[in-house]
Amino acid sequence: MKSGNVIVAVFGAIFRVVVTILVVYLIYRGADTCFRYGYRIFTEPAVSAGEGRTVTVAVTEDMSPADIGRLFESKGLVRDGRLFTLQYYLSEFRADVGPGIFELNTAMTAEELMEAMVIPEEEEEE
Repeated sequence: MKSGNVIVAVFGAIFRVVVTILVVYLIYRGADTCFRYGYRIFTEPAVSAGEGRTVTVAVTEDMSPADIGRLFESKGLVRDGRLFTLQYYLSEFRADVGPGIFELNTAMTAEELMEAMVIPEEEEEE
């Protein structure tokens, strides 16, 4: 009977060690993924280097930032539409970006894209 208890205790200890290692690994992977995504919010380069290509996009008043991110991703202006949405919410241009037809370039960063979409105050009053 004692040998049975020892075997159960050994397997129980091995199981706890394996579960602990698995939990630590999952926490590490999650933290690494969050760090990399968070880092990209502030350092994401433009899609193209050099001249890039010009793309005309129409942003309507009823489009959400997520819709704009998906549109830009489909047009090749950004690599990740969800990342652009986060960049938009953290941007200083958030309140000034408005609807319109814009000539944007694949060599522009997300911040430059938003800056190009800023509606000047005199146009807003009309």
